[in-house]
Amino acid sequence: MLVAFSVAPSGTGRADGSVHDAVAAAVKVVRDSGLPHRTSSMFTEIEGEWDEVFAVVKAATDAVLPFGSRVSLVLKADIRPGYAGELDAKIERLERAIEDAASDDAPST
Repeated sequence: MLVAFSVAPSGTGRADGSVHDAVAAAVKVVRDSGLPHRTSSMFTEIEGEWDEVFAVVKAATDAVLPFGSRVSLVLKADIRPGYAGELDAKIERLERAIEDAASDDAPST
């Protein structure tokens, strides 16, 4: 399964509203998990079996708890039994589809 999640504290008391220290704590948990993952500016994606992925999401959420008075967790899951390596494979299929579409649109000579 693939899970994309974002976890952040609120009630941090920081004048600038920054949550980068808390997010760094969560991302460290993900990186230390050993599971395939990718972090972007808005979400972290992680791949694995149900129990191991959700254990990491819980641990990442717990790592953010000390940074504020409450925590927000946004999560989206792609549950596709029998598939692995989809963190990269989905992107590779997308890129091929874009290339194929571009070659179909190219003028013939």
